[in-house]
Formats: sequence, C-alpha cells, structure tokens
Amino acid sequence: METLAIKYPPKLNVLFQPKRYKVLYGGRGGAKSWNIARALLDKGLDTPVRVLCAREIQKTIADSVHRLLADQISALGLQSFYRVQEASISGVNGTEFLFAGLRHQDIGKIKSFEGVDVCWVEEANSVTKKSWDVLIPTIRKEASEIWISFNPELDTDETYSRFVVNPPADSAVVFLTYADNPWFPAVLENERVSLKSRDPEAYENVWEGKCRSAVEGAIYSREVSDLFSAGRVRAVPHDPLLPVHTVWDLGWNDQMSIGLVQRTASEVRVIEYIEDSHRTLAEYVAQLRERQYNWAHDWLPHDGQAKDYKSGKSAEEILAALGRKARIVPKLDVESGIKAARLVFPRCYFDKDRTERLVHCLKRYRRTVPVNTQEPGPPLHDEFSHGADMFRYLAVAIDQMAPDVVIKDPYASFRRVGQ
Repeated sequence: METLAIKYPPKLNVLFQPKRYKVLYGGRGGAKSWNIARALLDKGLDTPVRVLCAREIQKTIADSVHRLLADQISALGLQSFYRVQEASISGVNGTEFLFAGLRHQDIGKIKSFEGVDVCWVEEANSVTKKSWDVLIPTIRKEASEIWISFNPELDTDETYSRFVVNPPADSAVVFLTYADNPWFPAVLENERVSLKSRDPEAYENVWEGKCRSAVEGAIYSREVSDLFSAGRVRAVPHDPLLPVHTVWDLGWNDQMSIGLVQRTASEVRVIEYIEDSHRTLAEYVAQLRERQYNWAHDWLPHDGQAKDYKSGKSAEEILAALGRKARIVPKLDVESGIKAARLVFPRCYFDKDRTERLVHCLKRYRRTVPVNTQEPGPPLHDEFSHGADMFRYLAVAIDQMAPDVVIKDPYASFRRVGQ
C-alpha cells in the first residue's frame, strides 16, 4: 500500500528523516500529537513497524493515545488496513501499536519490549529521570527511534533539560505553537484570545510554550518567581568563616532530604542539597564528613525523637552517637510552617548547581485538590514534598542558627526560653 498524500507543516518534515530522537514541544494548538499519530500510521502502511506508545502514567488504555490513533485511522479512511482492538492496534502487514506506562510499577514491563522500531512518548514533560534511564537503553533495535511530544512546564523538568536544554547527539528538536498549525480551528482561537486577556502569565505557558517559574497552583509560586527575578539562584560558594548547619527531612523508602545552610545576619545561604533513599544515617554522615566544613548542628523534624522499632534508638540519638550535634526543630503545624517559609524566602540564596533539585521541588510543591470539591487541601505528598518539607523546617529553625559562631551548648537557647 502506498503512503498517503498527507500534508504536514514544514517543520515536521523531520518526522520522515532518520534521527534517533525526534522531539516536538511547544504550546497548545500546535497539533504535535495529531501529526505524530498520522505520521506513524503513514509509516506503518508500507513497512511493518512495531510502535510502543508510552507515557509516564497509564492506569488504563483510556490514559493512552489509543483513542487518538483510532480517530486518525477513521479520519484517514484506513479501517480496512488497521484493526483497532481494545488494548492494541495492528495492521494487515504486521505493523502493531502497543501501549504502556513508565511509572515504577510498569518498569519491568517496559524492559520486556523487544524489537521496537519507534517509541512515542506522549506528554513527556512528566517523565522522570528514572523512567528515561530505563526506557532509552530498552529501545535498542538497529535504527530504532524515540519520538517525544510535550508541552513544557518547568525548565528544570527532566525531559526539558535532557532533550531541549541539552539535546543528545542525533536528535531533531522542533518547537511548535498554534502559529505553526495551518489548520488551527476557530474554536481554539477564541480560547487563546480569552486566556491572553484573562491571565497573561498562564497564556505564555499554555499557548506560547514558555516555561513557568513554578507549576500551576504551586504553594510558593510567587516566592520562586521573585527568587529568580532577583537573581538569588546563582553560585553560592561555601564561606569557610561561617558554620554550616544541616536541616533534615527524614526518610527511608521515601526520600531523605538534607539541606546545607549558612547564614549571616541578613542572608540565608543554601549551599548544597542532598536527596536519596534506602541509606542509613551513618552513610549520610559519612557523606557529610567528606566536606571539610565547620559543622554546626543537624536540625531534625519532631519525629527525629521517635524510637526506631528495630534499633530502639531515635535519629537524634543515632546522630549523637556518630559525633553529630542534633537539635529538634520546634514543632509547628504545616500551615504555620508554610507561612514561616514565605517569610524567609526573601533572605535566601540558592546555589544554582548544588541545590537545583531542591529548587525544582519548591517549584512543584502544591496542594491536593479533591475531584468532588475542587477546593485546595493540604500539601500533596509526592516526590517533591520532601525537599519542600526540609525547607519548611529550615524556615522554622533559621533564627535559632547562630550566624557567626558554632554554639557550644546545642540546647542552651531552648532552656533560655523554657523548653
């Protein structure tokens, strides 16, 4: 069967050129997914191809591009060639489309795919580093390709950083917006104009494809925006004349988050951030000891006093046994802690390279929004909340951190205020 006489925007000629990575990103209305679906269906007409359609989370087939492909098969009149089944699509010549999620519980399944010619990753802005690290070497057939489509959200997102900021060799990166779509419908034009007049900042992200300073609905959206506009995310070198405090959000299965902080009378300098999981306190302490710093105190959340059921010791006691000087952050409810964090933001400087992950967590720290009420609730517990929780503890404890000397008695200030 001959390829169809389908017209594509000139920028999308790259879809038919051999490249390991083909990256389409930009704003709404650019018809990225629509054109990729057509190009893959077109590609599968003459030559049998095996296409894996992936996304970070796919709980059901309804979460995938299955419906988009089925609609394009109908629109192009290819019903006699392609057979649309409940969870797959196949061509009479052996072409097949498979669908899978990339999230942790699906990673074993992804590894089992062999002989994939093209992997299309849709809504790729949410794909994590771990998922990319597993997927990319899995797509290893000779001349295989990875097609990527997404609307950018944050410039620190893994996909944007990996494929737009630092694109790999043998890649074609194409930016598309509604202006590149010759078939842009009038109904979307009305939506575009409406959002531009109603919310110019959201418009720049949604329609012009520009990155946000923080995710929509981020708790610290304004503070993070001010942080960048004031140039307070930059090189922040360690000052050997100032003590270094650490602030911990404890975790084992979840991330352990540790911020390294120096402060002066007017500044809070976050010089480094450590995040990991499934490591012991002794391992983190060994990592800290590699840095020849003038150590002050390790600030732990209230659960740092809780006894571990296996060892019978608390994190506070374990750190003390390892020669550290642990203190407990004064207990404060989450909302009060968030208020404290808002107040400390204007004093903060973050090292651009060594705290990049922490800043990313602050950009993505947001509230739960129940489907039935659509009213913002408490902060969402996810992979980004651990770093944000650590920063909240930092804000609560910061005024008890001595700016110029190491406190010899770590509990003196608590006793002075009657604690």
